[in-house]
Amino acid sequence: MKKGINIWSFPGDMKVADCIDLAVDAGFEGIELALNETGELSLASKESEIREYQKRASDAGIELTSLASGLYWTYSLTSSESHTRDKAKNIVKKQLEAAAILGVDTILVVPGAVGVDFIPDSEAVPYDKAYDLALEALSELAKEAQSVGVSIGIENVWNKFLLSPLELRDFIDKINSDYVGAYFDVGNVLYAGYPEHWISILDKRIKKVHFKDYRREAGGLSGFVDLLAGDVNYPVVVKALHAIGYDDYVIAEMIPTYKHHAKQIVYNTSGSMDAILGRK
Repeated sequence: MKKGINIWSFPGDMKVADCIDLAVDAGFEGIELALNETGELSLASKESEIREYQKRASDAGIELTSLASGLYWTYSLTSSESHTRDKAKNIVKKQLEAAAILGVDTILVVPGAVGVDFIPDSEAVPYDKAYDLALEALSELAKEAQSVGVSIGIENVWNKFLLSPLELRDFIDKINSDYVGAYFDVGNVLYAGYPEHWISILDKRIKKVHFKDYRREAGGLSGFVDLLAGDVNYPVVVKALHAIGYDDYVIAEMIPTYKHHAKQIVYNTSGSMDAILGRK
């Protein structure tokens, strides 16, 4: 498996080019960029601008692993408002197009939400309605994904939706596309399950993997901690990934970043990943 890091792990005010340089200096083989609403690598970015990010990474000697986006917390595929759902679908299409230009094979998509505790006044969508809306949208978007040769990775997140590996597996199978699978986040399941179980059940449906760690006794968002400081049984997780033949990128997504000397989390994470992957 190859070692990558998500751009959200870096100080929020760092430019993409500087994040790339820091990732290289810390020993990462790949970096996952993110599509934003405005600013760098955004919905308004032109093809020529997007190509510059790919060139910058190539010149620095690092691969682009995939393309994330945090926009689905604002624009949900399961919103009760049709204009919001349409906006979300257009974001997926832009993300797919940008990923194809960047030369990456997978995008991260939040499939919608029944509810989101960490967003004040978040809409509560009936579970069955959310399921139908998400299934309809992603079945439609699967065709867009296939047309550009980029997969949609559905991430398991704290959205009160697709709450078990069996449900996520069956949801993906209903879409029935080689271009829709799981973007599996190891740390996000610790509050209610075991990542190794999800890995064996999702199996070949897993397109990409996020590494995080979580301490159950802390609870809530404060439970997310540095790699190897939480309750993820990483030896068992790595064994489970090997068992399904996964040899793609494992990508650290470090949330929250450090309050002081924020760049240090990138170096600490690189060292922890070397230990997890048996490189030292």
